[in-house]
Amino acid sequence: MNEEHILDATGLLCPLPVLKARKRLQGLASGAVLKVQADDPAAIIDIPHFCAEAGHELVSLDSDDSPQIYVIRKK
Repeated sequence: MNEEHILDATGLLCPLPVLKARKRLQGLASGAVLKVQADDPAAIIDIPHFCAEAGHELVSLDSDDSPQIYVIRKK
């Protein structure tokens, strides 16, 4: 059974969405998926950059609506 992990980072400004995502991912097993909701305009740059630097996979990004939705698979 796949458990869905969700992080609501709406209302938080840079760098908090990334810091909270990093902390949340630390507690998850490799391969786990975290869905991050954020409305910080900088998140569209910060979260993909964080994933690339940390080696996590950015599975999807939906920035058309607010909040933006990022789906991250832990390395």
